[in-house]
Amino acid sequence: MNQDFLKQERFETKICCPLCQADLVMTWQRDNIPYFGEIMYISARCQCSFRFADTMILSVKEPMRYEMPVETSEDLDARVIRSTSGTIRIPEMGVTIEPGSVSESYVTNIEGVLQRVRDVLLTTSRWAQGDEEKSSRSEELLCMLEDVIEGKRKITVIVEDPLGNSAIISKKVKTTRLSEKEAEKLNTGMVVFDVNKSELVNDVSDNVKPLGD
Repeated sequence: MNQDFLKQERFETKICCPLCQADLVMTWQRDNIPYFGEIMYISARCQCSFRFADTMILSVKEPMRYEMPVETSEDLDARVIRSTSGTIRIPEMGVTIEPGSVSESYVTNIEGVLQRVRDVLLTTSRWAQGDEEKSSRSEELLCMLEDVIEGKRKITVIVEDPLGNSAIISKKVKTTRLSEKEAEKLNTGMVVFDVNKSELVNDVSDNVKPLGD
């Protein structure tokens, strides 16, 4: 792809529809999102019902890790900015939320992150019906979440982003720049344009691990 295209606010390209083989117009729309930086929305819709939508990060910052101890109910209000390339970990619970091809960026708080984990655990609990060990583990983690929300249990929330577009905002946060080796081990979960390599890279991983090993 010609890099000059990415400097335009909006442009269109043509591809062949993968379903009906008809000409398909793909729209590229540039935007600047607070906390996430420069991005490009990519979308296409064919008369045959085929649809495509994705987000490409254009700005790349330093790879960062944000680590925050959650010790009181007030800590639950700390703001969390999670881009589509951000990984969230809660080591005390064995929880890892890694970005995938359908990851969404969002701005929430620590409690909002815990609510998302709860939703995953409730789904896992339903899937684990009949498996006593997994069901018991799900219930255990749900009880831990309730204790954290009520201020009865301490945890650590870690946000890592190889593209530097995620963060935790609080005076209690410990901020560390990731090494190149550490950043390479993290998933990006989206289409990333590497201007140094002049190529598109698409990470299609999608890995949410609500249970410990």
